[in-house]
Amino acid sequence: MSDILAENLSGKAVMGSDGTELGMLYNITMNLKTGELSSLVVEPDEQIDPKTVDLEIDEDGHFELPVNRVQAVKDYIVVQR
Repeated sequence: MSDILAENLSGKAVMGSDGTELGMLYNITMNLKTGELSSLVVEPDEQIDPKTVDLEIDEDGHFELPVNRVQAVKDYIVVQR
């Protein structure tokens, strides 16, 4: 995947590879020792019941998706479901 500036990802919609809109990108976590990106933190779409989605959920109710599940970044961030 080519380099993408973080400012271009801010507020971008996140969609599953099955076409489900998961929500909006809230934050990105990284490993401070290695500098590697760890996960996308996604503010869930209001129409999604988090209990029906097989994703990690943090204490604030955000989805946490490992960065290695990102398939494409264009108008949406597409992640493997």
